[in-house]
Amino acid sequence: MRDKNRSYEEMTHIYGRIWILSALGMIFAYPIVACIYYDAWPGIVPVLKGLVGVAPIFWTVGLIEVLTFVPMLGTAGSYLAFVTGNLTNLKVPAALTAMENARVKPGSEEGEVISTIAVATSSIVTTVIIAVGVALLVPLTPILNSPTLKPAFDNILPALFGGLAVVYVSKNWKISIAPLVFMVVLFLCVPSLSGSVGVLVPVGALIAIGAARILYKNGKL
Repeated sequence: MRDKNRSYEEMTHIYGRIWILSALGMIFAYPIVACIYYDAWPGIVPVLKGLVGVAPIFWTVGLIEVLTFVPMLGTAGSYLAFVTGNLTNLKVPAALTAMENARVKPGSEEGEVISTIAVATSSIVTTVIIAVGVALLVPLTPILNSPTLKPAFDNILPALFGGLAVVYVSKNWKISIAPLVFMVVLFLCVPSLSGSVGVLVPVGALIAIGAARILYKNGKL
C-alpha cells in the first residue's frame, strides 16, 4: 500500500529499486539454475578470462548511459527503461519523440510523465512484437532471410535516428555542425569504432556543449 506521507518521487525510487534488484536477481538466477540442473559449473579461470575481455566495456557503456539518458528520461522512465533494456535503439528515441510531440522539456514534471508513458508503451509494444515474432518465426523465416528485404533491415537504425536527427538538427543546426563533422571524420578514419557508438555518444554531447558555449559567447546563438 502506498505511504501517503511519501512523495511521488520517493515512491518512484522505492519501486524502481525493487524492480531493478528483481531484474538483477532473475538475470543471475537463470545461469545458476542451469548450472545446478545440469551439474555443469564453469571454472573460475575461464569466467574471469571472459569477464576481463568484456566487462570493462559494459561497465563503461553502462555508466555513460546512466549519465546521458537519465536526465532525458526522468526518474520513472529511467527505472523502467533500464529494466526493460534497449535504451539507445528504442526507449530513448520513443521518449524524446513523445516529449517533442507533446512540446514538453526533459527534466520537467510534464516531461517526466510523457517520458514514462512513452517508455512503458514502447516496452509493451516491443514485448507484443517479440511474442508475435516468436510465434511466427518458422513461417516468416524465408521472408526475413530474403535478399530483397536485407537492405531494408540493415538500414532500420539509420532510418530511425536519421528521422530524429532531422528534427533536432533543424532546430539547432549551428550547434550540430561540430559534433557531426567530428563523428563523420572519426568514423571515416576509424571504421572499427562503429561498434562503440554508446561510448561516443557523450563525446558528441560534450563537443556540442562546447560548440554551443563558443557560439553563445560570440553572439551566434
